[in-house]
Amino acid sequence: MKFLIVGLGNVGDEYAHTRHNIGFDVVNAFVRKHKSSFRVDRLAYVSEIKWKGKYFVCICPTTFMNLSGKSVKYWMDKEKMAVENILVIVDEVALPLNKMRLKPGGSDGGHNGLKSLHESLATTAYPRLRFGIGNDYPRGLQSEYVLGKWKKEEETLVNLKIERAVETIETFAIQGIVAAMNQVNNQDFSL
Repeated sequence: MKFLIVGLGNVGDEYAHTRHNIGFDVVNAFVRKHKSSFRVDRLAYVSEIKWKGKYFVCICPTTFMNLSGKSVKYWMDKEKMAVENILVIVDEVALPLNKMRLKPGGSDGGHNGLKSLHESLATTAYPRLRFGIGNDYPRGLQSEYVLGKWKKEEETLVNLKIERAVETIETFAIQGIVAAMNQVNNQDFSL
């Protein structure tokens, strides 16, 4: 069984550890936990992991958020990956900070990274883990908010959720999407 684990984000130090880059942070945590590392490859940072009889190709696209689909399509085709074996980790302003939501498909919800995936893959039927980042920003300042760093008081909860997201990736691969959804969707994350 092969899986393509995709963290959405933007490359560059100015975007590191911002709300919009939580996909990168989750995939990085998964790669670190499994004692692997990234290499620079075509359109992405790439890491390959073998664990419990499963093979994971983990990517963080280097195409910038709005062109993520180009990278995902390339790696999906290269690895001959079934669309249901892709898991995309993405930030979500429509979910509060204490929530995550795993779904087997759905709309892009206005997220430019998911919009790009829909265009490149010609489907919305791929699993995605939406990491709630909240929407605590003044009207008209969404862009500044999502591209901003976490507040000091949010960091502990964010780190806990990153750990849980890594466990969700593992459950997704070993037990399937329904078990992973049951594990994460109705949970309130708190310290």
